[in-house]
Amino acid sequence: MKLARFAVEGKTRLGRVEGDHIFDLTNVAPDLNGSMKLLIERLHDLQSAIQSVSAPCFLLSEVRLLAPIDDPRKFLAIGMNYKAHAEEAAAAGIATPKSQLWFNKQVSCINGPFDDIVIPEVSEKVDYEAELGFVIGTRCRHVSREDARSVIAGYFVANDVTARDWQFRSPTYTLGKSFDTHGPIGPWITTADEVADPHDLTLTLSLNGEERQRTSTGDMIYNIWDQIAYLSTVMTLEPGDIIATGTPSNVGIATETFMKAGDVVRVEVSGLGVIENHFVAE
Repeated sequence: MKLARFAVEGKTRLGRVEGDHIFDLTNVAPDLNGSMKLLIERLHDLQSAIQSVSAPCFLLSEVRLLAPIDDPRKFLAIGMNYKAHAEEAAAAGIATPKSQLWFNKQVSCINGPFDDIVIPEVSEKVDYEAELGFVIGTRCRHVSREDARSVIAGYFVANDVTARDWQFRSPTYTLGKSFDTHGPIGPWITTADEVADPHDLTLTLSLNGEERQRTSTGDMIYNIWDQIAYLSTVMTLEPGDIIATGTPSNVGIATETFMKAGDVVRVEVSGLGVIENHFVAE
């Protein structure tokens, strides 16, 4: 299934996407109040009811797709997790981490799949990073690599927008990764049962129609199962937590290409959909 949040007739709703249509899930569980996190917590029990909904129904062109989840407790992301990107960074004098490198994007940065991204007045080096994201579906701790697949609710497309000048201003990346609007995700969550192998997907990014990034998710240094095992050693992962799995080579900083007002960035993951955002000045 493809699960989305959308706005229509002045209300935020949850929906199931099929082709060019979105089916309103309000009547399945009216108490969810448009919260994807709450839906994920109850997804096992509601799955049959969700699949059977046939009305109300809207054309996707008639609604505004929102960030598929806007209320996670955590938004975690891993740095330099693609081989080619790590080599690119090493060539620029940035050492390849000896273990998984994690940072927070504050949840207030979450943005819709087609909403504008603001270039802050205080940054001159806003960059793009195409990423595959996933959503935790089960409260868990100390998850083995072998069991990691079972705790994932689904997958989505992400752009880990980064203010590079702020990223390197302090020992942690949090500030440079967390400006408002710098976490566009979507266009929906594709449930895990529809993704046979998340490490066999094609990830691409284009800037103003010119392709800048392309890779197979199989190029990850630490795959998704490794990531879950590592993170859950430290912390409890909870339903709705979102995790971004790293970006490939040819980020903007590698060529001193930083975002300016009017730029359009499109990110696609095969089978999961597309997000596209316009950059605007603050």
